[in-house]
Amino acid sequence: METMQRRVHLAFLVFPLVVFGAPRDESSPPQFTTTLSGCRRCCDSLDAPGSSETSPGTNSPRSVPYVMPEVRPYINLTILKGDKGDQGEPGIPGKWGKEGPPGERGAQGPKGSKGQMGAPGDPCKHQYAAFSVGRKKALHSNEGYQALIFDTVFVNLYSHFDMFKGKFYCYVAGLYFFSLNVHTWNFKETYMHVMRNDQEEVILYAQPSDRSIMQSQSLMLELRENDEVWVRLYKRERDNAIYSDDIDIYITFSGYLIKPSLE
Repeated sequence: METMQRRVHLAFLVFPLVVFGAPRDESSPPQFTTTLSGCRRCCDSLDAPGSSETSPGTNSPRSVPYVMPEVRPYINLTILKGDKGDQGEPGIPGKWGKEGPPGERGAQGPKGSKGQMGAPGDPCKHQYAAFSVGRKKALHSNEGYQALIFDTVFVNLYSHFDMFKGKFYCYVAGLYFFSLNVHTWNFKETYMHVMRNDQEEVILYAQPSDRSIMQSQSLMLELRENDEVWVRLYKRERDNAIYSDDIDIYITFSGYLIKPSLE
């Protein structure tokens, strides 16, 4: 019975060593120990020779010598690791690397389309403006507005008159004189406007007649820089047309600068 008690006590003392492990360093606090004068098996009697601490008549299990273990719990940090956090803000960009050597010259690309005519030079260098253009082909108006396009150039100083659009562009502000001449068509109406930008300035009109005649209109306009002057046809209830025979020129439009502005 006494032997069984000793085994129980020893098992209780050894169990923490198995679970928690033995102390890892020798710089721990002083341990409560009982010095043994010799080796002894756990099943020997407490009265066996070789024990210097045995007292006669003492059968208590507490008289068994042992080393008081130091309990150090071990925490496994891997099981406490949390979920992955959100991605942080990007850092400051690093320095630029060294510039590499230039590459080989590429193949020449296709030729681009011709651009629009540029504006003339500084108006201060020339204070003149004049144009006179004509048209050989007859023209009938369509259902809406139609710009009168010319095909013959008599004078086009500094190319202020755009032949593709049929418009005079003012690059020198000042007082201008304009004149429009057309030939009417038999039994057809002639209905035209001399325009400044999108505003009608004067009308050239002839009622239908059995005789075709020359009609003209002239005016003076004070223009600002970038103003546009052109001729517009418009069809109303009846046909609107101007005559020409592809040989002689019956249709002309002219203009010139009388006096530049002082600005």
